[in-house]
Amino acid sequence: MVQVIPAIIAKDFEELKEKIKKVEPYVDWVQFDAIDGKFADNSVWNNPADLKELKTKLKLEAHLLIKNPELVIDDWISSGVARIIFHYSSTEKHQEIINKVKGAGLRVGLALNPEISIEVVDFFIKQLDSVMVMTVNPGWSGQEFLPENLDKVRQLREKYQEIDIEVDGGVNLGTAPKVVEAGANILAVGSAIFKSNNIKETIWKLKN
Repeated sequence: MVQVIPAIIAKDFEELKEKIKKVEPYVDWVQFDAIDGKFADNSVWNNPADLKELKTKLKLEAHLLIKNPELVIDDWISSGVARIIFHYSSTEKHQEIINKVKGAGLRVGLALNPEISIEVVDFFIKQLDSVMVMTVNPGWSGQEFLPENLDKVRQLREKYQEIDIEVDGGVNLGTAPKVVEAGANILAVGSAIFKSNNIKETIWKLKN
């Protein structure tokens, strides 16, 4: 079954809360990008302490576009999120981060930038709950989908049939069928949802 997770890039905590309210009736999860301006070019809201004030029924997925996330991972673990995804190319402390997140009883995912080969997940696969394949370069919302990354999704699904595979970047009503056909079962969708004139209908179409 395919899961649609609205993906939020917010300039501040107020915008994050507003966007969560817009999708809350229609989904079980919401993702937000925490970007520090070092790992990716842009810098947006990335303060885990704010989440203690957040009131929502949704499960939260923190997508950390943060350089050396091991330095702040404890703060994200205690923030109330249910799943933390960090980028393979953002750190050399992969095992340390995975151990901390799993040790706290949370789900953990590893994200692969377009230039990163799927072979890097082999060593960690038994400890991961999900692998995220980026189909844009990390950072700005609304980028064009990079179809060559669908091969990664296919290869991952052939190799690891049980793992959750999430695709993030340029997913919309046109690209979603290709992503699902390649083997992804989680779609992180940003602009296609939040720039839609009818969010409820767009999410329904993506799910179906």
